Amino acid sequence: MPSVFSDLVRYIAISDDDLALLRALEPRLAPFFPDVAERFYAALWSDPKAAAVLAGPEQVERLRRTLIDWMSTGLLGPLDDRFYEKRSRIGRRHVQIGLPHHYMFGAMSVVRTAYQERIHTLYPPDEAARVVIAVNKLIDLELAIMVHHYQLDSEEKLIARERRMQAERISAMQTMTAGLAHEVRNPLNAAKLQLELLDRRLRRESNDPRLTDPSELAQQEISRLTDLVNDFLAFARPPELQLGDHDVAVTVQKVAELERPSATAKEVELVTQLPSTPVVVRCDAAKLHQILDNLVRNAIEAAPPRGTVRVELASNEHTFTLRIVDNGPGIAEEHQARIYEPFYTTKSMGTGLGMSIVHSLVALHGGTIELDSRPGTTRFHVTLPRRQ
Repeated sequence: MPSVFSDLVRYIAISDDDLALLRALEPRLAPFFPDVAERFYAALWSDPKAAAVLAGPEQVERLRRTLIDWMSTGLLGPLDDRFYEKRSRIGRRHVQIGLPHHYMFGAMSVVRTAYQERIHTLYPPDEAARVVIAVNKLIDLELAIMVHHYQLDSEEKLIARERRMQAERISAMQTMTAGLAHEVRNPLNAAKLQLELLDRRLRRESNDPRLTDPSELAQQEISRLTDLVNDFLAFARPPELQLGDHDVAVTVQKVAELERPSATAKEVELVTQLPSTPVVVRCDAAKLHQILDNLVRNAIEAAPPRGTVRVELASNEHTFTLRIVDNGPGIAEEHQARIYEPFYTTKSMGTGLGMSIVHSLVALHGGTIELDSRPGTTRFHVTLPRRQ
C-alpha cells in the first residue's frame, strides 16, 4: 500500500467498525445509485465552466457508469492497493480533462448529501448517525486522494516551468558567451604565439632565468586563459551528438579509474555499483564521459578525508540512471537552485561552467538531472533515454 494512502487512512481514522457499516450500507444504497449519479452530473452540467470540460452526452454516460461503480466499490472496499490505484486513475483523469479542483469538492458534496438523505430514511436515528460518520470518513478519503493528484500535477508544472526558465537563462548566456569567447580567442592565440617566439629567442641568446622565467609564467597564464575560453565555447556551443551503441558500465569504469588517483590522494573511497550485465545504450560516449567525470570529480572534492563517493548505475527498458553520491557537507539550500547557472560558483578557482556544461549535455541527450542534498549526503540523479 502506498505510504501516502496508508497515512490518509490512519489520519482519517477509518476503523474496522466503519468499514463494516459501509459494507452493510452498499446493498441498501445500491438501488439509489443511478439517482445519485443523475444529481451529480446535473450539478456538473449546471455550471458552464465545469460542463466545458465534458465532451458531450456520450462521455457523460460513460462517466455516469464509472460513478456508479465508484460508489459501489467505495462502500464495499477493501482499502487496499487496488482501491488506491482505481481512485488514482480517477484523480489523474480529472487533471487530464482539466476539471478545476473546486468543482470536484462541489460535486462530492452532492454525493455526500444524497447519501445522508437516504441513510436517514433507511436507518433508525442512532444507527444512522454512526453510518453517516463512516460515510463522511470515506468521502474525505476519496477527496484527499484526488487532491493529492492535483498537487502532484501542480508540482510537475512548477518543475517544468522552472526548467524552462533555466533553459532560457542558459540560452541567453550561451549566446553572449559564444560572442565573447570568439572575440577573446583570436588575440589570445596571437599573444601566445608571440610569447613562444620570444621565449625561444631568449633561451637561444642568453637563457637568463631572470628573462625566461617571466616568459614561461606568462605562457602558463595564457594557456590557463585558453583553457577557460575553450570551456566557454564548450558551454556556448555544445556540439551535436555523435551517437553510437555503448555500454554505460564501461564508461563508468573508465571515469572511476581516471578519478581514482585524485580520490586516493584525498583518502576518499571511490566505489562503483554496476549491474551484472552490460547496459548498452545509444548515446554520445564522449559526452556521457564528460557528464560523469564532472560529477565524480565534484563529489570527490566535496567528500571529507576518509569519506566515500559512490557511483551507481541502474536501468530499465527505456531509461538508465546514474547516481553520484558523496558524504560531504551538502550543498546549502541557497546555492541549490543556482548550481546550473553559468558562471555561478562557490569555488575560489572555479569558472562556474562545469555544472552548466553538464546540464547542457544532459539536455542534449533528452535527459534530466536532479539534486538531492542535505548535510552529510549529496546525490545527483542523471536519467537518460536508452535510445535517442
